Amino acid sequence: MKKDDVARLFLTLVIFCFLLAGPVVGQIVKPDSLSPWKKKLVFNANLNQASFSSNWKAGGVNSIGLNTAFNYKAGYRDGRNTWDNEIDLLHGFVKNAGQGYRKTVDRIFVDTKYGYSISKYWDIFTSLNFQSQFAPGYKYDKDAAGLEQASLISDFLAPAFATSAWGVEYHPVPYFKVRISPFAPRVTIVRHNDGRFVAVDSVAPYGVEVGETTRFEWLAFQLQAEFDKEIATNINFKWRYLMYANYETLKMKTIDHRLDLMFNAKVNRFITVGLGGILLYDFDQDSGAQVSQLFNFGFAYTFQNYMDPK
Repeated sequence: MKKDDVARLFLTLVIFCFLLAGPVVGQIVKPDSLSPWKKKLVFNANLNQASFSSNWKAGGVNSIGLNTAFNYKAGYRDGRNTWDNEIDLLHGFVKNAGQGYRKTVDRIFVDTKYGYSISKYWDIFTSLNFQSQFAPGYKYDKDAAGLEQASLISDFLAPAFATSAWGVEYHPVPYFKVRISPFAPRVTIVRHNDGRFVAVDSVAPYGVEVGETTRFEWLAFQLQAEFDKEIATNINFKWRYLMYANYETLKMKTIDHRLDLMFNAKVNRFITVGLGGILLYDFDQDSGAQVSQLFNFGFAYTFQNYMDPK
Protein backbone atom coordinates (compact mmCIF):
# COMPACT_ATOMS: atom_id res chain seq x y z
CA MET A 1 0.00 0.00 0.00
CA LYS A 2 1.42 3.38 -1.02
CA LYS A 3 2.23 5.97 1.62
CA ASP A 4 -0.89 8.09 1.05
CA ASP A 5 -3.35 5.24 0.37
CA VAL A 6 -4.14 4.75 4.05
CA ALA A 7 -4.82 8.46 4.49
CA ARG A 8 -7.06 8.54 1.44
CA LEU A 9 -8.93 5.47 2.68
CA PHE A 10 -9.49 7.17 6.04
CA LEU A 11 -10.80 10.33 4.41
CA THR A 12 -13.14 8.31 2.19
CA LEU A 13 -14.52 6.36 5.15
CA VAL A 14 -15.09 9.48 7.23
CA ILE A 15 -16.84 11.31 4.39
CA PHE A 16 -18.93 8.20 3.71
CA CYS A 17 -19.97 8.02 7.38
CA PHE A 18 -20.89 11.69 7.25
CA LEU A 19 -23.04 11.24 4.16
CA LEU A 20 -24.86 8.38 5.82
CA ALA A 21 -25.63 10.56 8.83
CA GLY A 22 -28.42 12.38 6.99
CA PRO A 23 -29.15 15.78 5.48
CA VAL A 24 -26.43 18.40 5.65
CA VAL A 25 -27.11 20.50 8.73
CA GLY A 26 -24.66 21.96 11.20
CA GLN A 27 -25.97 20.39 14.38
CA ILE A 28 -28.73 17.99 15.38
CA VAL A 29 -29.76 17.41 18.97
CA LYS A 30 -32.56 14.91 19.49
CA PRO A 31 -32.99 14.20 23.19
CA ASP A 32 -34.04 10.62 23.93
CA SER A 33 -34.73 10.22 27.64
CA LEU A 34 -35.90 6.60 27.21
CA SER A 35 -32.66 5.24 25.77
CA PRO A 36 -29.91 3.97 28.12
CA TRP A 37 -27.40 5.14 25.48
CA LYS A 38 -25.92 8.65 25.18
CA LYS A 39 -24.38 9.15 21.74
CA LYS A 40 -22.49 12.02 20.19
CA LEU A 41 -20.82 12.32 16.79
CA VAL A 42 -18.64 15.24 15.70
CA PHE A 43 -17.11 15.58 12.24
CA ASN A 44 -14.89 18.44 11.02
CA ALA A 45 -13.37 19.05 7.59
CA ASN A 46 -11.08 21.96 6.75
CA LEU A 47 -9.72 22.60 3.27
CA ASN A 48 -7.06 25.13 2.31
CA GLN A 49 -5.67 25.85 -1.14
CA ALA A 50 -3.41 28.38 -2.84
CA SER A 51 -2.27 28.79 -6.46
CA PHE A 52 -0.29 31.42 -8.35
CA SER A 53 0.30 32.30 -11.99
CA SER A 54 3.80 31.81 -13.35
CA ASN A 55 4.42 35.57 -13.37
CA TRP A 56 3.20 36.24 -9.81
CA LYS A 57 5.90 38.55 -8.46
CA ALA A 58 5.06 38.41 -4.74
CA GLY A 59 6.14 34.79 -4.54
CA GLY A 60 4.32 31.73 -3.30
CA VAL A 61 3.95 27.98 -3.69
CA ASN A 62 0.94 26.21 -5.16
CA SER A 63 -0.52 24.04 -2.41
CA ILE A 64 -3.57 22.18 -1.21
CA GLY A 65 -4.29 20.87 2.25
CA LEU A 66 -7.03 19.06 4.12
CA ASN A 67 -7.61 18.36 7.83
CA THR A 68 -10.36 16.00 8.98
CA ALA A 69 -11.48 14.99 12.47
CA PHE A 70 -13.99 12.36 13.50
CA ASN A 71 -15.07 11.78 17.10
CA TYR A 72 -17.78 9.39 18.23
CA LYS A 73 -18.82 8.68 21.82
CA ALA A 74 -21.38 6.14 22.99
CA GLY A 75 -22.12 5.67 26.68
CA TYR A 76 -24.45 3.10 28.22
CA ARG A 77 -25.85 3.16 31.76
CA ASP A 78 -28.05 0.56 33.45
CA GLY A 79 -28.27 0.90 37.20
CA ARG A 80 -24.73 0.75 38.56
CA ASN A 81 -23.27 -0.59 35.31
CA THR A 82 -21.74 1.71 32.69
CA TRP A 83 -20.04 1.09 29.37
CA ASP A 84 -18.29 4.05 27.68
CA ASN A 85 -16.76 3.97 24.21
CA GLU A 86 -14.89 6.57 22.16
CA ILE A 87 -13.33 6.69 18.69
CA ASP A 88 -11.19 9.76 18.01
CA LEU A 89 -9.62 10.02 14.53
CA LEU A 90 -7.59 12.89 13.14
CA HIS A 91 -5.73 13.21 9.86
CA GLY A 92 -4.44 16.08 7.77
CA PHE A 93 -2.04 16.66 4.92
CA VAL A 94 -0.59 19.39 2.77
CA LYS A 95 0.76 19.03 -0.75
CA ASN A 96 3.10 21.78 -1.87
CA ALA A 97 4.36 22.09 -5.43
CA GLY A 98 7.83 20.57 -5.62
CA GLN A 99 7.57 18.86 -2.23
CA GLY A 100 4.74 16.37 -2.62
CA TYR A 101 2.46 14.95 0.05
CA ARG A 102 3.25 15.63 3.73
CA LYS A 103 0.98 14.89 6.64
CA THR A 104 0.30 17.59 9.20
CA VAL A 105 -1.74 15.78 11.86
CA ASP A 106 -2.41 12.07 12.36
CA ARG A 107 -4.03 10.19 15.26
CA ILE A 108 -6.00 7.04 16.01
CA PHE A 109 -7.45 6.76 19.51
CA VAL A 110 -9.95 4.06 20.50
CA ASP A 111 -11.11 3.55 24.09
CA THR A 112 -13.66 1.26 25.75
CA LYS A 113 -14.39 1.12 29.49
CA TYR A 114 -16.70 -0.88 31.74
CA GLY A 115 -17.49 0.65 35.12
CA TYR A 116 -19.42 -0.33 38.23
CA SER A 117 -20.62 2.44 40.54
CA ILE A 118 -19.63 2.16 44.20
CA SER A 119 -20.73 5.68 45.20
CA LYS A 120 -22.09 8.87 43.67
CA TYR A 121 -18.71 9.99 42.36
CA TRP A 122 -16.63 6.79 42.25
CA ASP A 123 -16.59 3.70 40.00
CA ILE A 124 -14.36 0.69 39.79
CA PHE A 125 -13.48 0.03 36.15
CA THR A 126 -11.52 -1.86 33.56
CA SER A 127 -10.62 -0.34 30.20
CA LEU A 128 -8.78 -1.03 26.99
CA ASN A 129 -7.42 1.69 24.73
CA PHE A 130 -5.45 1.75 21.51
CA GLN A 131 -3.36 4.54 19.98
CA SER A 132 -1.55 4.77 16.65
CA GLN A 133 -1.53 6.73 13.39
CA PHE A 134 -2.75 6.13 9.83
CA ALA A 135 0.09 7.09 7.53
CA PRO A 136 3.90 7.13 7.38
CA GLY A 137 5.64 10.07 9.04
CA TYR A 138 8.99 11.51 7.97
CA LYS A 139 11.74 13.69 9.34
CA TYR A 140 13.11 16.12 6.76
CA ASP A 141 16.79 17.13 6.80
CA LYS A 142 19.17 18.61 4.27
CA ASP A 143 22.29 16.74 3.21
CA ALA A 144 25.74 18.21 2.57
CA ALA A 145 24.65 19.33 -0.89
CA GLY A 146 21.66 21.19 0.54
CA LEU A 147 19.17 18.68 -0.85
CA GLU A 148 16.26 17.70 1.37
CA GLN A 149 16.16 14.07 2.46
CA ALA A 150 13.21 12.28 4.09
CA SER A 151 13.79 9.72 6.84
CA LEU A 152 10.98 7.43 7.98
CA ILE A 153 10.11 7.86 11.67
CA SER A 154 6.62 6.33 11.98
CA ASP A 155 3.98 4.32 10.14
CA PHE A 156 0.66 2.59 10.68
CA LEU A 157 1.11 0.33 13.76
CA ALA A 158 4.62 1.69 14.14
CA PRO A 159 4.36 2.63 16.86
CA ALA A 160 1.03 1.57 18.33
CA PHE A 161 0.11 1.25 21.99
CA ALA A 162 -2.56 -1.01 23.52
CA THR A 163 -3.18 -0.58 27.26
CA SER A 164 -5.43 -2.54 29.59
CA ALA A 165 -6.12 -0.48 32.73
CA TRP A 166 -7.74 -1.56 36.01
CA GLY A 167 -8.63 0.79 38.85
CA VAL A 168 -11.05 3.46 40.03
CA GLU A 169 -12.62 6.46 38.32
CA TYR A 170 -13.61 9.75 39.94
CA HIS A 171 -16.31 11.80 38.15
CA PRO A 172 -17.56 14.72 40.30
CA VAL A 173 -19.28 16.44 37.33
CA PRO A 174 -20.45 15.16 33.90
CA TYR A 175 -17.69 16.97 31.99
CA PHE A 176 -14.67 15.91 34.08
CA LYS A 177 -13.32 12.53 35.14
CA VAL A 178 -10.09 10.96 36.36
CA ARG A 179 -9.07 7.32 36.02
CA ILE A 180 -6.48 5.96 38.47
CA SER A 181 -5.05 2.60 37.42
CA PRO A 182 -2.44 0.95 39.70
CA PHE A 183 -2.36 -2.00 37.27
CA ALA A 184 -2.08 -1.06 33.59
CA PRO A 185 -0.17 -3.52 31.38
CA ARG A 186 0.71 -2.20 27.93
CA VAL A 187 2.07 -3.60 24.68
CA THR A 188 4.04 -1.38 22.28
CA ILE A 189 3.91 -2.47 18.65
CA VAL A 190 6.39 -1.53 15.92
CA ARG A 191 5.40 -3.17 12.64
CA HIS A 192 8.18 -4.24 10.26
CA ASN A 193 10.84 -3.29 12.80
CA ASP A 194 13.73 -4.35 10.59
CA GLY A 195 15.91 -1.28 10.96
CA ARG A 196 13.78 1.06 8.87
CA PHE A 197 13.35 3.44 11.84
CA VAL A 198 17.04 4.17 12.27
CA ALA A 199 16.19 7.89 12.29
CA VAL A 200 14.43 7.28 15.63
CA ASP A 201 16.85 4.78 17.17
CA SER A 202 19.14 2.22 15.57
CA VAL A 203 18.81 -0.27 18.45
CA ALA A 204 15.30 -0.01 19.93
CA PRO A 205 12.96 2.46 18.22
CA TYR A 206 10.06 3.32 20.53
CA GLY A 207 11.52 0.90 23.08
CA VAL A 208 11.14 -2.16 20.82
CA GLU A 209 14.40 -3.86 19.87
CA VAL A 210 15.18 -4.14 16.16
CA GLY A 211 14.03 -7.54 14.93
CA GLU A 212 11.15 -7.63 17.43
CA THR A 213 7.67 -6.25 16.84
CA THR A 214 6.35 -5.98 20.41
CA ARG A 215 7.39 -4.90 23.88
CA PHE A 216 5.30 -5.85 26.92
CA GLU A 217 5.17 -3.82 30.12
CA TRP A 218 3.23 -5.84 32.68
CA LEU A 219 3.69 -3.87 35.91
CA ALA A 220 2.75 -0.26 35.33
CA PHE A 221 0.61 2.63 36.59
CA GLN A 222 -1.64 4.82 34.44
CA LEU A 223 -3.46 8.07 35.19
CA GLN A 224 -5.95 9.47 32.69
CA ALA A 225 -7.92 12.71 33.10
CA GLU A 226 -10.47 14.22 30.69
CA PHE A 227 -12.34 17.50 30.48
CA ASP A 228 -14.97 18.32 27.83
CA LYS A 229 -17.27 21.32 28.34
CA GLU A 230 -18.82 24.33 26.65
CA ILE A 231 -17.05 27.02 28.68
CA ALA A 232 -18.94 29.90 26.99
CA THR A 233 -21.68 30.24 24.41
CA ASN A 234 -20.60 28.25 21.34
CA ILE A 235 -17.07 27.69 22.71
CA ASN A 236 -15.99 24.19 23.69
CA PHE A 237 -12.79 23.35 25.58
CA LYS A 238 -11.56 19.78 25.62
CA TRP A 239 -8.40 18.23 26.99
CA ARG A 240 -7.08 14.75 27.76
CA TYR A 241 -4.04 14.03 29.94
CA LEU A 242 -2.36 10.64 30.10
CA MET A 243 0.52 9.57 32.38
CA TYR A 244 2.14 6.14 32.19
CA ALA A 245 4.82 4.80 34.53
CA ASN A 246 6.51 1.40 34.43
CA TYR A 247 7.22 0.18 37.97
CA GLU A 248 10.25 -1.83 36.79
CA THR A 249 12.04 1.20 35.29
CA LEU A 250 10.52 3.87 37.52
CA LYS A 251 12.45 7.13 37.30
CA MET A 252 11.23 10.66 36.70
CA LYS A 253 12.71 10.70 33.19
CA THR A 254 11.04 7.41 32.18
CA ILE A 255 7.47 8.47 33.07
CA ASP A 256 5.45 9.16 29.91
CA HIS A 257 3.18 12.21 29.67
CA ARG A 258 0.76 13.27 26.95
CA LEU A 259 -1.58 16.27 26.95
CA ASP A 260 -4.07 16.94 24.13
CA LEU A 261 -5.80 20.35 24.10
CA MET A 262 -8.53 21.67 21.80
CA PHE A 263 -10.64 24.84 21.66
CA ASN A 264 -13.56 24.87 19.22
CA ALA A 265 -15.65 27.96 18.54
CA LYS A 266 -18.86 27.73 16.55
CA VAL A 267 -19.24 30.64 14.10
CA ASN A 268 -22.66 29.44 12.89
CA ARG A 269 -24.45 26.14 12.29
CA PHE A 270 -21.91 25.05 9.71
CA ILE A 271 -18.61 26.82 10.41
CA THR A 272 -16.19 26.30 13.30
CA VAL A 273 -12.77 27.60 14.26
CA GLY A 274 -10.42 25.37 16.21
CA LEU A 275 -7.10 25.81 17.97
CA GLY A 276 -5.30 22.96 19.66
CA GLY A 277 -2.07 21.19 20.31
CA ILE A 278 -0.29 18.18 21.80
CA LEU A 279 2.47 18.10 24.40
CA LEU A 280 4.22 14.72 24.54
CA TYR A 281 7.10 13.37 26.59
CA ASP A 282 8.16 9.76 26.00
CA PHE A 283 11.77 8.87 26.81
CA ASP A 284 11.62 5.89 24.42
CA GLN A 285 10.97 8.31 21.56
CA ASP A 286 13.02 11.39 22.48
CA SER A 287 14.84 12.79 25.50
CA GLY A 288 12.98 16.09 25.18
CA ALA A 289 9.37 17.20 25.07
CA GLN A 290 7.57 17.08 21.72
CA VAL A 291 5.04 19.76 20.77
CA SER A 292 2.56 20.05 17.91
CA GLN A 293 0.03 22.81 17.17
CA LEU A 294 -3.10 22.90 15.01
CA PHE A 295 -5.38 25.67 13.74
CA ASN A 296 -8.38 24.96 11.56
CA PHE A 297 -11.31 26.81 10.03
CA GLY A 298 -14.00 24.91 8.23
CA PHE A 299 -17.15 22.81 8.20
CA ALA A 300 -18.50 20.96 11.26
CA TYR A 301 -21.30 18.46 11.74
CA THR A 302 -22.61 17.27 15.12
CA PHE A 303 -25.27 14.78 16.13
CA GLN A 304 -26.23 13.78 19.66
CA ASN A 305 -29.26 12.31 21.46
CA TYR A 306 -28.90 14.30 24.70
CA MET A 307 -28.55 17.87 25.92
CA ASP A 308 -25.14 19.04 27.10
CA PRO A 309 -24.91 19.94 30.81
CA LYS A 310 -24.65 23.66 31.52
